[in-house]
Amino acid sequence: MSQHENDPSRRHFLKMAAGTAAAAAVVGALPRHAHAAGLPHLSPIDPAAQALGYVENTAQVSQAKYPNHKPSQDCSNCNFYQGAAGAPWGPCQLFPGKDVNAKGWCSAHATRK
Repeated sequence: MSQHENDPSRRHFLKMAAGTAAAAAVVGALPRHAHAAGLPHLSPIDPAAQALGYVENTAQVSQAKYPNHKPSQDCSNCNFYQGAAGAPWGPCQLFPGKDVNAKGWCSAHATRK
């Protein structure tokens, strides 16, 4: 045995390194969830929602007020929508901390390409 193998500080370091590597492997194997629980739903009467003309159903958009709206536009096909495909509600970059209806719409809609 060399003199370094008996060094208590080196043994301690090697034990700590092995323990850290094992913990990292266990944590890395745990399943990941994009959102642990759904966020509160955005209300159409929320000031931010009103500012962007948000509605929970794209069919309810006033064509007179928003002439550029197309019936095929909804939150689920918007570039700002972050919800999972097929989910009824999901987060939107424009309304932090709130979920929007996937069938909703707002005047900032930007069709995902």
